[in-house]
Amino acid sequence: MGTEGSPHEPLLLPNKQDHTPFSYICGTSFLLKSTKWVLKFAMWFIFISWATFLFLVPSDSVNQLSSKLVHATSGTLFAVTGSIFLIYSGPVLMIAFLAIIYLRISGEEEIQEKKKKSASFRLWTFPILIDGPFGVVTAAELIGILLFSVYIIWAVTVYTIKNISLLSLFEITDAGKRNLLLLELTGLRFGYIGLICMAFLFLPVARGSVLLRLIDIPFEHATRYHVWLGHLTMMLFTLHGLFYVIAWAIEGRLIQELTAWKKVGIANLPGVISLVAGLLMWVTSLPPVRRINFELFFYTHQLYVVFVVFLAMHVGDFVFSIAAAGIFLFMLDRFLRFFQSRKTVDILSAKCLPSGTVELVISKPQGLQYNALGWVFVQIRELSWLQWHPFSVSSSPLDGSNHLAILIKVLGDWTEKLRGHISSVPEGETDRLLQSNFTLKASVEGPYGHESPYHLTYENLILVAGGIGISPFLAILSDILHRIQESKPCLPRNVLIVWAVKKSDELPLLQSLDLNSLCPYFYNTLNLEIQTYVTRESDPPLEEGKIPKYESTSVFPAPSHGGMSSLVGTGNIIWSGAYVVLSTIGLVVSVALLDIFYINPYNIMDWWYKGLLFIICMAASVVLFGGFVIGLWHLWDTKASVHKNSEGQKYLGGLQNDEANVYKNASREDFVNIIKYGQRPDFKEIFGSMAERWGNVDIGVMVCGPTALQTSIAKECRSKSFGRMSNEPIFHFNSHTFDL
Repeated sequence: MGTEGSPHEPLLLPNKQDHTPFSYICGTSFLLKSTKWVLKFAMWFIFISWATFLFLVPSDSVNQLSSKLVHATSGTLFAVTGSIFLIYSGPVLMIAFLAIIYLRISGEEEIQEKKKKSASFRLWTFPILIDGPFGVVTAAELIGILLFSVYIIWAVTVYTIKNISLLSLFEITDAGKRNLLLLELTGLRFGYIGLICMAFLFLPVARGSVLLRLIDIPFEHATRYHVWLGHLTMMLFTLHGLFYVIAWAIEGRLIQELTAWKKVGIANLPGVISLVAGLLMWVTSLPPVRRINFELFFYTHQLYVVFVVFLAMHVGDFVFSIAAAGIFLFMLDRFLRFFQSRKTVDILSAKCLPSGTVELVISKPQGLQYNALGWVFVQIRELSWLQWHPFSVSSSPLDGSNHLAILIKVLGDWTEKLRGHISSVPEGETDRLLQSNFTLKASVEGPYGHESPYHLTYENLILVAGGIGISPFLAILSDILHRIQESKPCLPRNVLIVWAVKKSDELPLLQSLDLNSLCPYFYNTLNLEIQTYVTRESDPPLEEGKIPKYESTSVFPAPSHGGMSSLVGTGNIIWSGAYVVLSTIGLVVSVALLDIFYINPYNIMDWWYKGLLFIICMAASVVLFGGFVIGLWHLWDTKASVHKNSEGQKYLGGLQNDEANVYKNASREDFVNIIKYGQRPDFKEIFGSMAERWGNVDIGVMVCGPTALQTSIAKECRSKSFGRMSNEPIFHFNSHTFDL
């Protein structure tokens, strides 16, 4: 019999301590699966019904039904606003509530062996469009783009026909005036269509949103949907304003209309302010501006507060309710991130590597969970009080319960300052590290990433990295080895890493993992092959084979402030769910109290004022009701962290005893490790070779690197999968990028 952890044991082992009766396990499993199926069906039914309703509202029959539903509550406490909120925003919140329950009962699902060994297509990993304006677009994303396009064309067509028919109701004989009226009606319709798009606009940028967790789309991927929707929404709002401006200018009342602030009806001036703020955000978010001056884009984008508040004042509370759900969920996420980022986080160690890369090891609470493809936003106040930068986590969640590591490539002013700060400590003078001017204080948002470790669901993996893009794949490889060693669920059996670097001084990054130390005899279970391409050097350097040394290593004093805050939407589903539910209840209560004690007794009728009050109620419910949950959550987090501090101290002691203990050379290499100089990887040959070797299977392809690299890999995946024979694999494209 082999001992625990021996290479002869299977990867998927039952818990030896578990003596629960098999019949009970089966019954519980069946109940959970049934509940999940019911919840999933309910969420799909609500979403499809809601989307169908939005799509068909321009038609007469659905529009009449909508009007009846809206006026059904006109005499109640919440009046028309309540109906519109329930019809347009209610489904989104209902799905969010069901998603909380679904995620809670799902827990950490075990990764089971596949019964079906043959390859199968997946819409979300099959690239269709590659070189177009949208970048690499999968089949699932293309369906979404087409649906939005069809909706816009359908809505504009139907509303144009309606506008022309409405002209007959006005007794206007002058052709010029009829055309001007048609312009205004068309502008009105564009505004409504823009509001429908805005109902989706804020959902992708709620980083810890329960909806993103539900569909397992990480924030960095969802951001591109926000970009697409942002362009579409601002185009519609710009046409909305432009059509009115043209009509008013021709009629000679442009200034009068632009500055009008009606009490009952649409207030024009707040709309002008909102549109100007939106245009500033739109222009500075265009790729040329964002690439040249990212900070201008970032700071201008904070005008979203002005954009939203004045939009609510422009249209009033009941029209604003159309897009309120997405904005409310974003407000919840932003408020939670504000609290998480206020906490000062201990940096346990900082290392400058020979390749111009910095490694930071950050303290985190034991209960904070993330996947190997996780990433964080980091702010270091010694360098800047305003700048936040996203970095991939380079350590596996199984590397340690109380810390995580990130690799930072020195490319700009901020990273250069960081490297200089660490290098300023003279080697051997570790006593000076105790001085306050040699400490690093960081604030961290995250970790974010996929809800489930999808890299563990493929038996065959191809990991393609460019430069510092190897960072998340270090975490993946470490995660796989840890799982093999600890007999945790893990499917990968064949892993190929293709890494392209400019110069050989980057090679130590991949050598940082002592594979045999992480998992002795891993080669009996895992077939690992690493192909490294040094593109700008034709021959190996003379000092090849020497163990690289750090330029500087800083091990900081014992933690005083603690690890990262666990107040993150992607963390504990019970707390984050309570935060969403109680805040939503708070919104309903706030609006009800406002109606009972202020709006109805004092007969408040001003549309713009009621829109402002509605926004205030949204903010108040987040701060008061959501803040109450955050306070309890923080107390729970603090109490839990007091009892789980020992491992961080042990880790710190290990660093102080051996500063370079992470970077070791394995005594032997039990895997294929090829380094080629003066070459670029030939992906057609590489993918073809893997196709012949692995046969009719699913191959997970993950790429992290420049846009050109991602495009090349996407083309190869599409080519190989689309023209495959029955005995050949399907390559599933997955990108990992931080192009925010």
